[in-house]
Amino acid sequence: MPQLEQFVTPVDAVVSRMRALDEALPERDGIAVFNRVYLAVTEAVDRGIDAGRFTDARAAITLDVRFAERYLRAVETVTDERRPPACWRPLFQYRRHPGVRPLQFALAGINAHIGHDLALAVVDTCRTLDCEPVDVEDEFDRVGDLLVSLEERIREDLMPGPDLLQIADPLTHLLGAWSLERARDATWTAARALWALRGLPDVAGEFTERLDTAVGFAGRMLLTPLPD
Repeated sequence: MPQLEQFVTPVDAVVSRMRALDEALPERDGIAVFNRVYLAVTEAVDRGIDAGRFTDARAAITLDVRFAERYLRAVETVTDERRPPACWRPLFQYRRHPGVRPLQFALAGINAHIGHDLALAVVDTCRTLDCEPVDVEDEFDRVGDLLVSLEERIREDLMPGPDLLQIADPLTHLLGAWSLERARDATWTAARALWALRGLPDVAGEFTERLDTAVGFAGRMLLTPLPD
């Protein structure tokens, strides 16, 4: 399908950039931990597109790429010694802290990317495709479903100790306060609000700034250093 081919290359490009980061970063680095998770998500979305699991492949690819570009832009900002969005600052600040566990890094990155970047990526996608948020809701939901299934695997892989629910472990209590499903629902509401406010740039800018700050605050809580 020649029409689809032009949208495939950008997905390959973002996957390549994430693979390059995976090779370049130390394994224990907080950004590396999140990058491995996000690379798995992006590859899963790509496989789903190839298998025809998305109703609108063009919309799925555009959303996937716009979403990934926001994370990669944050990485480039820090590499260039500039200030990243507030939602990403805690992860970059604590990425080498010995008291922060890998699962915290992974979920803090997911929090930043879902809570802030995904809402803006939906708006970016609608502008690119000249459509409404409702037109990409199915693709949004399918990506969200993939993230939820991967989150469960992430918790199993990265939770320390033999038991998934260690009642005495402070990590159990910390992570119990955050939910990917609730974050995804809030993001969809934020995306619709931003789209409705697109004709009011000052209000939309203030809304985006407050969203960025709030997500960053949640990320800082997720990265609370814990005792061994």
